[in-house]
Amino acid sequence: MKPFTLEDEKMAEVFFSHSDYLRLANLLKEKLGRIPPLGIILGSGLNPVIEEMEVEASVSCREIPGFPVPTVQGHEGYIVAGKIEGFPVLVFQGRPHYYEGYSIQEVILPVKVFQVAGGKALIVTNAAGGLNPNFKAGDLMLITDHINLPGMAGIHPLRGPNDETIGPRFVDMVNAYDPQLRSIAQKAARKAGIELCEGIYVMVTGPSYETPAEVRFLRLIGADAVGMSTIPEVLAARHGGIRVLGISVISNVIPIHPGEKGPEHKEVLEVGRKVVPKLRALFRCLIPMIYETGV
Repeated sequence: MKPFTLEDEKMAEVFFSHSDYLRLANLLKEKLGRIPPLGIILGSGLNPVIEEMEVEASVSCREIPGFPVPTVQGHEGYIVAGKIEGFPVLVFQGRPHYYEGYSIQEVILPVKVFQVAGGKALIVTNAAGGLNPNFKAGDLMLITDHINLPGMAGIHPLRGPNDETIGPRFVDMVNAYDPQLRSIAQKAARKAGIELCEGIYVMVTGPSYETPAEVRFLRLIGADAVGMSTIPEVLAARHGGIRVLGISVISNVIPIHPGEKGPEHKEVLEVGRKVVPKLRALFRCLIPMIYETGV
């Protein structure tokens, strides 16, 4: 058997162009009829959030050639266009993850397609482990900032050739999570009678959960919740000028001592299922407010 070398074509990194995004955006428009300016990405176990949504059209990611298909339980892999409280939204039921074997460019592909199709604002959600000892399972955390550990190690979605027609070479991330949208989210939470915590989200690649030593490290650097997604999508969105609001569902508080019981994916999905009514109520108040102030 011939050994792999750096010249092997299978090791070549693939980058997408504006024409790639445009082709997929046009195909998505054909399938759905239109692409609303407000998008929502649903994290693990959160697909039922849209059960009360007025669905106009939906398409499986499998029906779009070249589109990444989520393979993890709790990520349905459908893209749905419709209305919540009478306002148009595009919902991604699940997302691809880097740990599934997708390249970091494939992970952000749905967001760049949404951008090229005319997307203006994006709500990203995820299930995250609680690092802040004041959090408990089932809390909702408004993401105020993030720590991109994979990006700091070189796994960055904006690495490679840059097309200035899509976004700038160097992206300002000071207000990665839009301050106005965060303020609106807190107002919507109060209106819905929901407590919305705030905190910093840190990303690890997974798929293994963190060791107690890693948990202590993540707490030490200032993170309140940890997950295996979201930040690449946020980077891609900000690169394209899309406003971002991030919400983490705290699935569990992570143990910091050896011998304690660690998290399981089925528990993450179960907490997500229990939180769905709360997140749905938040969206019913939030989405009209976003449109009222301008997407």
